[in-house]
Amino acid sequence: MATNYSAKDYNKENMARAIGRSLPISFKPSTEICNFIRHKSVNYAKDVLSKIIEHKQAIPFRRYNTNLGHKRKIGPGRYPKNASIEILKLINSVEANAQFKGMNTANLVITHINANKAAKAMHYGRKRSRWAKRTNLEIVVQEKAADKKSDKKEIKEGKKNFGEQKKEGTKTLGEKTPKK
Repeated sequence: MATNYSAKDYNKENMARAIGRSLPISFKPSTEICNFIRHKSVNYAKDVLSKIIEHKQAIPFRRYNTNLGHKRKIGPGRYPKNASIEILKLINSVEANAQFKGMNTANLVITHINANKAAKAMHYGRKRSRWAKRTNLEIVVQEKAADKKSDKKEIKEGKKNFGEQKKEGTKTLGEKTPKK
């Protein structure tokens, strides 16, 4: 069965993807985590999620923050442990998919990650009147090109040389023009 992804412009050569269907996590914290780690490197995202699980770093809640407690330096935030565990599993899965394709896992960047509400299910047994929390997650990573820091240094050095050159016939401050 083919899986439909909401991510557009998928390139099979330098991208990998994974999907989690009907995960038993809340939708709102999942959305906040996805917004926080989008466009970050995979290693950074894994580090942040492990800190969240240990309650060492909080996720800032930008959208779903009604009556939410203040956290130092970030404002309203929480430590969504269960959602972090499931998203970390999904990131490990997409990293394994990228490694299977032959990509360098050190240069992976999360280009697309989102959470959607899954199909509703009732709790089993005594809590039958409650709906279970379910969320669909999808993630797409892309292999980033090699570091461009060396190119930037060369450009800056070129600018220094350009500024030091002096054209003939031009005067600088303090020089007087000869009288004729």
